[in-house]
Amino acid sequence: MVASVEPLTAPVEPDEALRRVAFLLERERAGSYRVEAFRKAVVTVRETPAEELVTRHETGTLQDLPGIGKSTAAVVSEALDGELPAYLKSLQDKAKPLVSGGEKLFADLKGDCHSHSNWSDGGSPIEEMVLTAVELGHEWLVLTDHSPQLRVANGLSVERLTKQLRIVDAVNASLDGEFRLLKGIEVDILDDGSLDQTPEMLGRLDVVTASVHSKLKMNKAPMTRRMVAAVSNPRVNVLGHCTGRLVTGSRGVRAQSEFDASAVFEACAEHGTAVEINSRPERCDPPDELVLLALEIGCLFAIDSDAHAPGQLEMKAYGCERAERLGVPEDRIVTTWDADRLLEWASGA
Repeated sequence: MVASVEPLTAPVEPDEALRRVAFLLERERAGSYRVEAFRKAVVTVRETPAEELVTRHETGTLQDLPGIGKSTAAVVSEALDGELPAYLKSLQDKAKPLVSGGEKLFADLKGDCHSHSNWSDGGSPIEEMVLTAVELGHEWLVLTDHSPQLRVANGLSVERLTKQLRIVDAVNASLDGEFRLLKGIEVDILDDGSLDQTPEMLGRLDVVTASVHSKLKMNKAPMTRRMVAAVSNPRVNVLGHCTGRLVTGSRGVRAQSEFDASAVFEACAEHGTAVEINSRPERCDPPDELVLLALEIGCLFAIDSDAHAPGQLEMKAYGCERAERLGVPEDRIVTTWDADRLLEWASGA
């Protein structure tokens, strides 16, 4: 996996210039409204005949197109003139490595067990997430949109997940084996430790990441029972953002949930469930001391991005820095494994 995508140079197609601007804005955690403007402009440009784009550029009417504003029109115009758009150039010039440390581990990553598309609360279509993963040097990506109970995140019912699995099959057929999009879910861990999706549907998936999203202030004993039950379920492969904490960002801060971490991680180790090192800066979950505890107990780990946008896929760099600094052996990190080894582990074979 490369540290980032290669910078674009002129000439560049207007839609690719807009895509890259959106990626770089997502990468630096810019406001969603700015990102959405460029993502919407990509769709408009792709749906507009090339001849019409040129004519509108020449007549100064690009902004009459839906979803094209002053900034996006400037990017399109400069790209049509054969130039590297100034806004894109400025973003590329100031782009720096996300973090210092963990570079070798990041280069050795093969994939990601936790990513979201616009089927739930992500910002981009499945195809855009895949295209960016390929550009970043991934070999595989698990699509893990939310389960039905998380209505605020547009969680997938059985019917919608069934449709999504057909889309995944179609995407893989188009990739001809060059990259593998794996079928997955971020399934809610319910109050009693059961999972928020039918066993039949979970059985159709390649990788299941399970996370607590509700009643995060549950008392320690029931929360421990809840989590132990989930990670002991043979259909669960990864325990996502185990403490639920937030340490920074637009959503504010949130204290971590209380549970017996030793009991939970011992269950993870016993059942081969990986503990996620969630790389999102606002989560940084689990905290260092719990990573060290899971390491001592003998757990596997998954360094995941929890990406809700293409430009967030690179955030695994933060998790790699932590894992390297804390001494997590590479062979115990499932996201360094190739797809065949990952699938063999996930199936319990």
